[in-house]
Amino acid sequence: MTSPATPTAPARSPRRPDWAGRNYSLLTAAAVVTNLGSQGALVAAAFAVLETGGDGGDVGLVAAARTLPLVLFLLIGGAVADRLPRHRVMVAANALNCLSQAAFAALVLTGDPRLWQMMLLAALGGTGQAFFGPAAEGMLMSSVSGEQAGRAFAVFRMAMQGAALGGAAVGGAMVAAIGPGWVLAADAAAFAVAGALRAFLDVGHIPPRAPGGGLLADLREGWREFSGRAWLWAVVVQFSIANAVVSAADAVYGPLVARDHLGGAGPWGLALGAFGAGTVAGAVLMTRWKPRRLLLAGTLCVFPLALPSAALAVPVPIGVLYVVMFVAGATIEVFGVSWMTALHQEIPEDKLSRVSAYDWFGSVALVPLATAAAGPAEEAFGRAAALWGCAGLVVLVTAAALCVPDVRNLRRRTTPVAQGGTGHMSADAERPVGGLG
Repeated sequence: MTSPATPTAPARSPRRPDWAGRNYSLLTAAAVVTNLGSQGALVAAAFAVLETGGDGGDVGLVAAARTLPLVLFLLIGGAVADRLPRHRVMVAANALNCLSQAAFAALVLTGDPRLWQMMLLAALGGTGQAFFGPAAEGMLMSSVSGEQAGRAFAVFRMAMQGAALGGAAVGGAMVAAIGPGWVLAADAAAFAVAGALRAFLDVGHIPPRAPGGGLLADLREGWREFSGRAWLWAVVVQFSIANAVVSAADAVYGPLVARDHLGGAGPWGLALGAFGAGTVAGAVLMTRWKPRRLLLAGTLCVFPLALPSAALAVPVPIGVLYVVMFVAGATIEVFGVSWMTALHQEIPEDKLSRVSAYDWFGSVALVPLATAAAGPAEEAFGRAAALWGCAGLVVLVTAAALCVPDVRNLRRRTTPVAQGGTGHMSADAERPVGGLG
């Protein structure tokens, strides 16, 4: 027993892990808020088009309008994010997304939105994403360090995907209950809150950028980093095709199959939620599992991404679709965490946003074409044949990526490439990356 004279040690509050610093916590909270709104908004936008009398081709045109500016401005966004404080780029992009979604919601709630108006507002949202994406990825990777980076990325993605799960399920239910306009309005509010959180990010510990030779020189330097790594461009080429066909299946064919066979927006929102639940499960797995051959494990886990398109092609009963979506979400998350870990350990911090921009550019370059062509492809070949084609292409390009030796052989390390040959510093602490052991 402890005598009355012996002082009792004060209770200690739980301490965050070393890798979960201030910037990391703010980025995670903002991503949760954004995903709660945006996943429901994806469902809402598709059904807003359908409720105005549009067809699958119109849904594809709105989806393509959102993605086309993303393709056009991504490289510029990456160069800007490596020149300016990344958090300011992120906040400005969130403000643009907030305004565009608020206008979209107002159109749907108060009148009869025209197709060109919805396309224009979707394009503004895509422009914001073009500047936000590279800045956000660079900011996240500079906010974690050490051998626990993989776990940090897994926890971040687990929180983000968990929010996406809730957002898709609640958003689909809200679309069915009160209409798509209110879901779009909620997404606008989510962007406002997320932008406010990101305004508090600290970039004081990120090494200063050396003066460059201008925007074109920055882009050329980013291209050299990108094109000089076979594992990097091979996987980006793989996903340029895989993302295009999966986006067409999810944005165009999925809502149509749901409307005709599965019961409408509510079940489709739950199916997207099942995919989100799978990604959470995959992220939980990756907090424990550290595959030594990062990209071999990750790329093998891309094959199940073909399953949802195949399931929609049949189409399978809604319960089976939920299982298929869960499995696809879990396995693609293994790839996602492995990919982020590979970029973090191989790319110098001062080039992260530019390399991320080339990554994003390649990964989404064909999405506008695929989503715009989805309607005509359905008319020419039939919906089932188009969906089987989507599934087959995912399998084909994933097998091709595994033929690249660097994809199979890239191994996990505990220290990333240093900026300019000097010790890389975390955005949250003035200490070398390797110091977290």
